[in-house]
Amino acid sequence: MAGSRRFARTIDVEGGSGHHSAMTDERFQVTAGKPLVVGSFGGADDLRAADASGLSGVCDIAEIRLDLLAAASGGAEPAPWRHLRGMIPLLFTARSPEEGGARALTDAGRVEMLEDVLDDAACIDIEVASLAGMAGLVRELAARGLPWIASFHDFETLPETKALEDAAGSALAAGAAAFKVAARVHGPADLARLADFQLADHGLPTATMGMGPLAPVSRLLCAQCGSVLNYGFIGSTPTAPGQWDAALLKLAVSRLEPFRL
Repeated sequence: MAGSRRFARTIDVEGGSGHHSAMTDERFQVTAGKPLVVGSFGGADDLRAADASGLSGVCDIAEIRLDLLAAASGGAEPAPWRHLRGMIPLLFTARSPEEGGARALTDAGRVEMLEDVLDDAACIDIEVASLAGMAGLVRELAARGLPWIASFHDFETLPETKALEDAAGSALAAGAAAFKVAARVHGPADLARLADFQLADHGLPTATMGMGPLAPVSRLLCAQCGSVLNYGFIGSTPTAPGQWDAALLKLAVSRLEPFRL
């Protein structure tokens, strides 16, 4: 089995009385075969409006898309996620324009954006295709003991299985805590192949999901097959084609019986 990768982070939780109590050894853990839900914010308004105290009922980790925030505001608003600090683990992403990013950001520009948020992060997303250009950031994450997801996106098709296996191997060799695949699926054969890829052992926890009209069913199928990170949107704006609302996805995933070959 691929085992577990831990996301270690002390989390302060604000109780109903208004004071803060510290959970001194709170750990966000990625475990092979255990599906968790990532709530992704598609816009600054949704992020600002998020109810921090109720967010844990919607998702297990919240994704902040720095590229989307920069596209909307030019990066002028500092830390619109500040009210979520210590309430839920935060995953920060500055997506490459080649893989769905909202701005034509260079690797160097995205590294700078991500380095600025490391103190708030439980996890960072870096595309497999960007590993060479962001090698310095990967080293910094290793030095901090801060885990990261190696991601792979194709908005047109589901790549051949060998290409996915090669990407997973690159993620493992680089020290990623998990490998994520999001690709467009065109029919039942793609769904089956994506599920088969999820069920295989790639040496590290793996997350898979489809995009497009078959995305909703693909995300449930992959979660049932052990996808460790399953993305839904929070607010009104999906961040990928065919995404579930995160609250609905969390409910649906909780009803699934794990499938093993």
